[in-house]
Amino acid sequence: MLHFIKGILAMHFAGGVVIETGGLGYEVYVPDNSSVYLAKEGQQVMVFTAMIVREDDISIYGFPDKESLQLFRKLMTVNGVGAKAALSILSTLPVMELQKAIVFEDAAALTKANGIGKKTAQRIVLELKDKLDATDAITGGVSASDITNANANEKGEAVNALMALGYSKGEAVEALAAIEENDLTVEDYLKRALKRLC
Repeated sequence: MLHFIKGILAMHFAGGVVIETGGLGYEVYVPDNSSVYLAKEGQQVMVFTAMIVREDDISIYGFPDKESLQLFRKLMTVNGVGAKAALSILSTLPVMELQKAIVFEDAAALTKANGIGKKTAQRIVLELKDKLDATDAITGGVSASDITNANANEKGEAVNALMALGYSKGEAVEALAAIEENDLTVEDYLKRALKRLC
């Protein structure tokens, strides 16, 4: 099993690139909006890979970071979503936006991807909304230098507490995302979120 491929971008093709390393050229399908696909030929690139083996085909899918690869694998766990459909979704929305769309139950955003209809989008939201880390959606892609791990954990705990009170994950995350303070306790986050939800 290939974990990653690092080499020179030899050429582009529709939906992917050829990466040359060790005298071999690997045909790798990548998201259209990824840094790998947007790189110039001759540049060194690295992709984290998923090898999809079928009776009549072996394909390699590559991603610039582990988060994208993990989301790709999660998307494929949804009934009716294959590798090409998952790649199409990741080509349409950046990882952070895709996570937000799923957690906030915004199925319409997923239908922007080629080949993803309303029913499939709704199924993705239904099956994955509780499997994604709410903290990522709350922080909105803010870097670790801007938000401490402790703060992220406190907001994550507050999400769980709100869900225990009967709110949906999307409602909880949205309420906490609107709180600008970054140094509150779990209890304080909970109080502020409940004021917004009531």
